[in-house]
Amino acid sequence: MKKLIIASAMTLALLTTAAAQGGPTQSTTAIKTAHTVNAGAAETGRNSFTEGQAREHIAHAGFASVSHLTKGNDGVWRGTARKSGHNVQVALDFKGNVSTSHR
Repeated sequence: MKKLIIASAMTLALLTTAAAQGGPTQSTTAIKTAHTVNAGAAETGRNSFTEGQAREHIAHAGFASVSHLTKGNDGVWRGTARKSGHNVQVALDFKGNVSTSHR
């Protein structure tokens, strides 16, 4: 519940800032404020993240040295990164969830 309230407040702040600056208020549904890390597989789907946004989401989820990012035909960004001294395969799905597997 707390995460939902924080995410809602951040979304409202972003929309208010865009409106105050006279900018567009269209939303990008793929971008989320939480950087969830899960051990399951990334969900496939239409992904509007740029490579820079994908790298940022993965880094905010606690990963370093994010590299070799490529977006597959399934809409999932995949690459390599380091976390807790281990090399891992990372994936970012259209919802902004980060999935991992050890190399």
